Amino acid sequence: MTFDEYQKQALKTDLSYQDRAEVLSISFMDKVLGLVGESGEIADKIKKILRDKKGQLSNEDRAELAKELGDVQWYIATLAHYLGVPLEQIVQENVEKLKSRQVRGTLSGKGDNR
Repeated sequence: MTFDEYQKQALKTDLSYQDRAEVLSISFMDKVLGLVGESGEIADKIKKILRDKKGQLSNEDRAELAKELGDVQWYIATLAHYLGVPLEQIVQENVEKLKSRQVRGTLSGKGDNR
């Protein structure tokens, strides 16, 4: 499955799709807050693995984290659609940006435009 195919499938399950044409609409902000929430769930699971298991990941932990990553991916796909950008384009441009930074020796550092 390509990223664009995934994006189309994800949109079929978007329950608050009625005002999709408006960026910063209730539907859009629902996705932004959902992305933050799901990212927080990943962070919380990692915190508990560090605290309670001294950082040792079990197969169950890996499976649970993978599920949460799927939820994060859903929010990214729907947000990209609300912005009118194909998910395939987003991942391709991200890879190009990172390759450029690697070539220029700027993978680490401050700022978005390095």
